[in-house]
Amino acid sequence: MSLRQFQNISRQALRCYSMRRTMGHVLELSRGQRQCLRLCTVLLPVSCAATPSAAASSAARHSTAAAIDMSANGDYKNAASIYEFTVKDTHGNDISLEKYKGKVVLVVNIASKCGLTKNNYQKLTDLKEKYGERGLVILNFPCNQFGSQMPEADGEAMVCHLRDSKADIGEVFAKVDVNGDDAAPLYKYLKAKQTGTLGSGIKWNFTKFLVNKEGIPINRYAPTTDPMDIAKDIEKLL
Repeated sequence: MSLRQFQNISRQALRCYSMRRTMGHVLELSRGQRQCLRLCTVLLPVSCAATPSAAASSAARHSTAAAIDMSANGDYKNAASIYEFTVKDTHGNDISLEKYKGKVVLVVNIASKCGLTKNNYQKLTDLKEKYGERGLVILNFPCNQFGSQMPEADGEAMVCHLRDSKADIGEVFAKVDVNGDDAAPLYKYLKAKQTGTLGSGIKWNFTKFLVNKEGIPINRYAPTTDPMDIAKDIEKLL
């Protein structure tokens, strides 16, 4: 390879790297950018070149996870139960919570880097193993609002993280916000029905909501509550 050819490839690789860093903010690509992006698949390893698309898809899923489709056009206060909400699973598919009608449901906002993670992953796995066949479903919503302790992206990265953590904790959905204006409507509904202590806001990772077979939230548990300490309440509802 001549020096000129090497310099050309180096410049193209630099452009490719710059595009990788900014793809999450690019909505429309020019012809030149499209050509550069095609070149990325040649200059960069496949996993590296695929990263921008995965990141963009993850960001899109995160932003749409909160844009829940419900008959009251997002008016969570008018919802009669959790069954009126539709959420995104970790792969971006719409899931109507009516799917869990007649089940006892435990809703948890999870995180991977929290001091509570190890115990909650293990105990939620134990709960699922003990009560899953009797009608308990655990709905897990990754949330990065508390100390940025859920950095994993939705999709395969999330699945791999839970697998590697040996966390067989139930259904896993797309990342959501649980507090603030952009909080998922489902969480606005849960907080309105079970306000907790010192206000309705979610205080930290692994806050838990217990929902009966009619889809009504009947209890809320602090992040520090051991999941197995909820077992007696779950048994009453099964």
